[in-house]
Amino acid sequence: MKWKTEDGGWNPYLAGILVGLLAIASAYATTRWMGKTTYLGASTSFVRAAGLLERTIAPDHVEANEYFTKERVHVDWQFMLVLGILPGALIASATDRSFKLESVPPTWEKRFGPSIWKRAAGAILGGMVAMVGARMADGCPSGHGLSGMMQLSVSSFAALVMFFGAGVLVAVLVYRRRSS
Repeated sequence: MKWKTEDGGWNPYLAGILVGLLAIASAYATTRWMGKTTYLGASTSFVRAAGLLERTIAPDHVEANEYFTKERVHVDWQFMLVLGILPGALIASATDRSFKLESVPPTWEKRFGPSIWKRAAGAILGGMVAMVGARMADGCPSGHGLSGMMQLSVSSFAALVMFFGAGVLVAVLVYRRRSS
């Protein structure tokens, strides 16, 4: 098996094997070593981060919030995992030499123009919609796709079908071809 693809990227089969091994190790460490009864995804950490920030401004509101009374607001391994996403992505893109700074991706620019502010607004709005969807689905696409599918969870299969279907629909609506 080749380590890299022809364009210098990671071999998808090797990357899949590594992600699978990492998911197994993570689930084992969570449930066996840390004694947790469930294996939660990282989207919970984003909500906890919001709770940590909100606690500095309005601690009474956080204490009265129903979600934060059942999910303790603290820094744990999941929170640290989320903090590692950016450095991990930078290391991965540096190792396959695909790193580049882009204020506006070419596909977006072709469809909506070169405005950085329009791209930022789209990214923020998309992130907000994705987070609300992740909370409604009780997990993010990565959590359902990696840990849920690994556990053969029926709800994860259903959630992934919906995530992919909605993704295709939004891509068609957002990036539809302009009539000539």
